[in-house]
Amino acid sequence: MEFRQSLAQRIIIAFALMSALVAGAFAMGIVATVHLVEEKLISAGLGGDLQRLLLMDSVSDWSHRPEPDQLFYFSGGPGDFELPKDLRHLAPGFHEVFREQLSYHAMVEVVEGRHYVLMQDQSDFEERERVLFAVVLVGFVLSLALAVFLGWVLARKVMAPVVRLARQVRHRDQLLGLAPPLAPDYAADEVGELAVAFDATLGRLRQALSRERLFTSDVSHELRTPLMVLASSCELLLENPGIDQRGRAQVERIARACEEMRELVQTFLMLARAQRDDASVSPQQTVSQVADGLLQIWREPIEAKGLSLIFDAGEPAATCYNATLLQAVMGNLLRNALHYTEQGFIRLTLTTTGFVVEDSGVGIPEEKREAMFQPFVRGNEKRGEGLGLGLSLVQRICENQGWTVSLTNMEPNGCRFQVELSRSAS
Repeated sequence: MEFRQSLAQRIIIAFALMSALVAGAFAMGIVATVHLVEEKLISAGLGGDLQRLLLMDSVSDWSHRPEPDQLFYFSGGPGDFELPKDLRHLAPGFHEVFREQLSYHAMVEVVEGRHYVLMQDQSDFEERERVLFAVVLVGFVLSLALAVFLGWVLARKVMAPVVRLARQVRHRDQLLGLAPPLAPDYAADEVGELAVAFDATLGRLRQALSRERLFTSDVSHELRTPLMVLASSCELLLENPGIDQRGRAQVERIARACEEMRELVQTFLMLARAQRDDASVSPQQTVSQVADGLLQIWREPIEAKGLSLIFDAGEPAATCYNATLLQAVMGNLLRNALHYTEQGFIRLTLTTTGFVVEDSGVGIPEEKREAMFQPFVRGNEKRGEGLGLGLSLVQRICENQGWTVSLTNMEPNGCRFQVELSRSAS
């Protein structure tokens, strides 16, 4: 499982790890150095005390405790001076000895075959070590906490321009044509270079969008005339009494295709002009009005195919929307249902937030649902008519208007398209 952290979190973690590494190294170095130095000093002190005792001329000058925290033993010594059995194996030099849950430092000397042992209680030494360990641990924890705090402060300071740039970029699409350049607001650093690059990219995007709008508008205007010629020619051919039934069917098919093309051209032209500031100029209708108009158009071809057209008026809101675009969305969904349904029904349901188009057709596999909203993609090339632009156009219109369209399958078969309309419409 991959864990993703923000850049600020990464900075804090880096500071914490660096502090832990440095403070840990210093702590271990301090503990090791103090331990080594103290052992050297204790070893030298015990060695000096043992030599002082050995230089005394008479055993009577010794006491059993040369120092309050020391014990002295030697081989063949009288009484308490006798070397215990557990110490006889010790080699000459410095040792650490544990006796009766106590620990001692011991210095061993061998003179003329006789072992001399001087022991010193380590209680004070161990207490100093515990205090040292506690101080080092507290210092390590405080260093780590300070590093986290400094990392947080530095991260906020370093990330402030990046966060501000991200927020400006996030809302840039809402003011694409009016957005001022970002670069003047930032210093000449890496963030400033990022702002310059974004300004350049945004400029190219503006030019591309402008070219697309102009191209779409020009093409739409140019296509209107030949489409009108085709429609007029189809009407004249249908009025010709000499045309047979097969020819009449072909002409009617051409006429339907011309009408679909005219609607498509009108929709593209509307999208090319679809600036939110111009929404009030476009004709406005409610969902009910658009549905009533489309039902008059699609009822005959749907019922002619042997399908049942079910309309549930529901309780839609009285909100008005762009009539051309709403007709394109609802009409394309009805056309798609007609093309891919051979038997059963097509249902149009109006809701308080939009509308739903359902059919008992072949359905769409789950792995192909996303692709169905792409241009020139059809459910099955052997079924239906058209170029596969209908659902792509629906998706584009919904994105343009802030609407949402979702596709789910019905049981046992069929599709369900649900469109949620934005409340921001006038």
